[in-house]
Amino acid sequence: MTTSDQPSEAASAAGWLANQPYLLLSITALCWAGNAIVGRHAAGHIPPVTLSFFRWGLAFLIILPLAWKHLKQDWKTIRAGLGTMVFLSLTGIAAFNTLQYWALEHTQALNTLLLQSAGPLFVAVWSLILLGVRLTPAQALGVALSMTGVLVILLHGDLTALTGIAFNKGDIIFTVALAIFGLYSVMSLKRPNIHGLSFVGFTFGCGAACLIPLWIFELLTRPVMQFDTANLLSLFYVAVFPSTLAYLCFNRGVQLIGANRAAPFFHVVPVFGSIMAIAFLGEQPQLFHIVGFALVLTGVFVASRKPRATTA
Repeated sequence: MTTSDQPSEAASAAGWLANQPYLLLSITALCWAGNAIVGRHAAGHIPPVTLSFFRWGLAFLIILPLAWKHLKQDWKTIRAGLGTMVFLSLTGIAAFNTLQYWALEHTQALNTLLLQSAGPLFVAVWSLILLGVRLTPAQALGVALSMTGVLVILLHGDLTALTGIAFNKGDIIFTVALAIFGLYSVMSLKRPNIHGLSFVGFTFGCGAACLIPLWIFELLTRPVMQFDTANLLSLFYVAVFPSTLAYLCFNRGVQLIGANRAAPFFHVVPVFGSIMAIAFLGEQPQLFHIVGFALVLTGVFVASRKPRATTA
């Protein structure tokens, strides 16, 4: 193999990946599962607005060299749809993630993961309100199956544990965050027809800029983050994986198969979270992990399948 062949092969692989919506959305779920773990670890060490601001500011700097050429080419189109672009930056970047980190200061891991399974329901509601798109019977069945699988995993196979869950301030904040992200998921279909790198480059930068007033207020009212190794590693992770990589994959996945068919992948996030707990925290896999994981995968498969064309 010659050196000149390597770039073309890399481009070919990237082109193939860019057209694999299920793989892209699985990568997104994996990165977001890690974000939940890092976010919980950072709670009490990095204030929520600070974590969100540095996350998106660093992600913007990472993506800018790749996005700059496309931003220049698409700038007229971006300006024509500036209102939509700013709205998407506020909802999907600034508001959702700041509220998520704020919630993690006030609620337990089990509660946030349970609430995560409601993500597809918010997408369905916003799709109906804004686009007039109803869930197909297969999508509704898939959402129900995958949500059941999530509950089996999180409750260790004991569904009666639901009666012992008390919702608190953090749960309410996280529910609002999920509703906002559902709105972002649906409205992202209305984005201007621009390159994917232009879209994430603008929304990352704009979202970070929108957080500056809140960040200044937080600096004046809360203890400042310590720049130690653990906190810097947390910032590095959230800037690279759940931000740059995950949003590129998520936005492309939604673009390929639509918000309703992509939404069931929300349920894969707590599944990956359980796998990470087994791998990194030494927890032993149990039967309920296998049953729950099978239900989630079945639900995702059923809900995300392309509907069959009806014949007259």
